[in-house]
Amino acid sequence: MNSAESAALALVCKERAWSEAQTSDEADLILLNTCSVRLTAESRVFGRIADYSGIKKKRKKPLTIVIAGCMAERLGESLIEKYPQVDYVMGTQARSLFPLILEAAEKGEKANINPEEKPVFSFSGSHLEEGQFRSFIPIMHGCNNFCSYCIVPYVRGREVSRSPENITEEMRLVARKGVREITLLGQNVNSYNWNDVDFSDLLKIVAQEAKLSGIRWVRFLSANPRNFSSKTIETLALNNCFCRHIHLPVQHGSNSVLKAMNRGYSRERFLELVNEIRQAMPGITLSTDILVGFPGETEEDVKETLGLMEEVKFLYSYMYHFNPREGTKAFDLKSRIDEDVKKERLSRVIDLQLKQTARLLEKRIGSTEIVLVEGISRKNADELITRTEKDEMAAVPGAKSLIGSFAKVTFSSLNGNTLKAKGAKPLCHGD
Repeated sequence: MNSAESAALALVCKERAWSEAQTSDEADLILLNTCSVRLTAESRVFGRIADYSGIKKKRKKPLTIVIAGCMAERLGESLIEKYPQVDYVMGTQARSLFPLILEAAEKGEKANINPEEKPVFSFSGSHLEEGQFRSFIPIMHGCNNFCSYCIVPYVRGREVSRSPENITEEMRLVARKGVREITLLGQNVNSYNWNDVDFSDLLKIVAQEAKLSGIRWVRFLSANPRNFSSKTIETLALNNCFCRHIHLPVQHGSNSVLKAMNRGYSRERFLELVNEIRQAMPGITLSTDILVGFPGETEEDVKETLGLMEEVKFLYSYMYHFNPREGTKAFDLKSRIDEDVKKERLSRVIDLQLKQTARLLEKRIGSTEIVLVEGISRKNADELITRTEKDEMAAVPGAKSLIGSFAKVTFSSLNGNTLKAKGAKPLCHGD
């Protein structure tokens, strides 16, 4: 979501004839779009603010510093009190004020913005990064779930859905600019609801528009298991534009921990959902989020998480240990787990996931798949990096002219978590 919103803010700059500076020393404006989900993310931002404040103090020409996003929403004007060199704090609801900030910077003035006024959230018209062949398209904003460990509802606010017309309009816009894969975004994407059009209804609209506009692949992030309906599964199964991969954050394998997290589903319900998805779409891959070390977590709880991983066999997982966020309900919970214990438990989860990923990818050797060619490999300039609709990465020799297009490859071996492939052939008409 931050990537999409950053692209939208960059587009506002370009529409006003601003261009990207090569270094911070050359810049007339520095915008930090921040995240508050992890403490480490905020710590990095504080370091950046200190660096840019130092540059501003030494410079003779004006420099405008803007802090945007979730951290700006959470800390507000206290950021300016701590760092007087910061000119504006623009929270998640206040992106509509950005043109006023740019206009003032152009004139060498200070924008007259009342910090007490709370603008109504509005979606940007486009979130496409210049020159890209994939695009994020936000469809909803905010979250109503209040998981006990999560800061998102407090910094993003309540759920707001975007009209289907606005969504399909952006699809047409990005398709005209060469985009062939989109990802529908939302903090709780499958709780989308616009005048009784729910997520499954929207997916039907999106599938129809994708067919008309030439968008081949559609993904979505991030779906909450508690809101995943049978109607949604049916719609996904009937429309082949939807990639056969779903990110489905389970967070934990223990019912007692899931309840303490306020996740709204049980271990048993999650496994039922996985079974329903796989019955409707055989061969689909799943990924997840796993949080260990939640207050009160026992060794038995950890074993239940490992057992769930063994049963589901996720292609990959985002794995992390509990990080208390001030302002959430879990921040005040007793029975916190010792840091060394959290790290040890996390290492076991990571080890199991790495083994499962390797086993799943090894089974793919010898198969031929359609891939989207994403770019040049960072490890080997003679190879291209590609991605399947199942979200598997594959490196393959090929011409740079293939970047941004679909091709057929055959997997030949495995190197770490990346498949090696051969025979990158552009798709023929009808493939």
